[in-house]
Amino acid sequence: MEFEKESVKNESGRNVPDSSQYERALLVGLQHGVDDQSFARSMEELKNLAKACFMEPVGVATQKSDCVHKALYIGTGKAQEVKEAASMLEADVVVFDDALTPSQLSNLQKEIQKPVMDRTTLILDIFASRARTREAKLQVETARLKYLLPRLVGMHDALTRQGGTSGSMSSRGAGEKKLELDRRKIEKRITELERELKEIASERQVQRKKRQEARIPLVALVGYTNAGKSTILNALVDRYVQDEEKKVLEKDMLFATLDTTVRRICTGNNKDFLISDTVGFIHKLPHGLVKAFRATLEEVESADLLVQVVDRADCDYKEHMQTTQELLSQLDTADIPILTVYNKADRCGQEMEYPQLVGTDKLYLSAKEASSVELLVQTILERVYEDYVLAEFLIPYAHGDVVSYFMEQAEVIESAYEEGGTRIRVRCHKADRNKYQAYAVA
Repeated sequence: MEFEKESVKNESGRNVPDSSQYERALLVGLQHGVDDQSFARSMEELKNLAKACFMEPVGVATQKSDCVHKALYIGTGKAQEVKEAASMLEADVVVFDDALTPSQLSNLQKEIQKPVMDRTTLILDIFASRARTREAKLQVETARLKYLLPRLVGMHDALTRQGGTSGSMSSRGAGEKKLELDRRKIEKRITELERELKEIASERQVQRKKRQEARIPLVALVGYTNAGKSTILNALVDRYVQDEEKKVLEKDMLFATLDTTVRRICTGNNKDFLISDTVGFIHKLPHGLVKAFRATLEEVESADLLVQVVDRADCDYKEHMQTTQELLSQLDTADIPILTVYNKADRCGQEMEYPQLVGTDKLYLSAKEASSVELLVQTILERVYEDYVLAEFLIPYAHGDVVSYFMEQAEVIESAYEEGGTRIRVRCHKADRNKYQAYAVA
């Protein structure tokens, strides 16, 4: 086992608990079936996750193995080494870089005699601390309870049998009664949460249907956590909305924001679009979280355009893109066009020119600069309004409602009042041109 003492400085200016209140964490990783670079990247990410959960990593313990120990994940001898390291470093908690089985979690806690967390629990804790809206809180609680349910076994010390084989509550020891009651409470709570989430999902579906009827394009920001999605959203709000209350939390940390936010961007000439900032993705994102956030991620599935935001300054950006694509494949997004935005180009040195559009689906920019924001909006408009066509109509005065419709839903290029009605030249959706073909001017 390799062991390395960790020295961590607190990030200045962060509104977080005092460093003296941080839990001291020993990080443990098992390299199995991956190369050295991928393993090092995963461990570095675990370190950042621990920091995001207000922990202070005080050491890193790693091991190479051809197989995973079924009972203790890292084996008896290695577990003893971790126990000694945790004691020497005065660690409050030991965090493993993989999802542990219920038996592994229970056995490791007994062996190490310290609280043990796995990567999934760590991410769930971060999500729980970041959730702000009612929906996000319900989604996180659902995921946490579903993950906890099979791990109740071994959590109580007094699991004593008192004879009898009927299986009734009366024949069980105090610990088993407590375990059964906890299980029932959790199952009941999960049912309640899923019912509430289903109601919220129905409301969201109604809102989504209204947007579709209004034919306002929806653009969804997707990508790895901390790639700059919230920064891009705030830049658009600054430029086109100019309302500080419409901005979202923006921090250089993993999972700074969880709640899906939708904002209307008004660019003029009735060329508005909605932009949605979704939860960030991460390597080994717990499947339960993907399922819990499924209703929120339906914003992605109903989008007219996906904007995949990539931190181009990160040396692992290609792996981050692959992770994003793998998670998107779990959603119904195969037919939705994607615009890849390589953000933070200003940190890549002088060799990278920006802002610039390469082809039709790659854009290099810095969300902090106005010229980049303008090019992004121009590119989005060209993509989401590509089904719009030039058309000219002569609409009788008796049908002024049609004129009003075009004034609200199309880009009006010119209009004039003639003897036969209102002549109007517009750029409108193909469906509207076909719908009002009777008024079309050849």
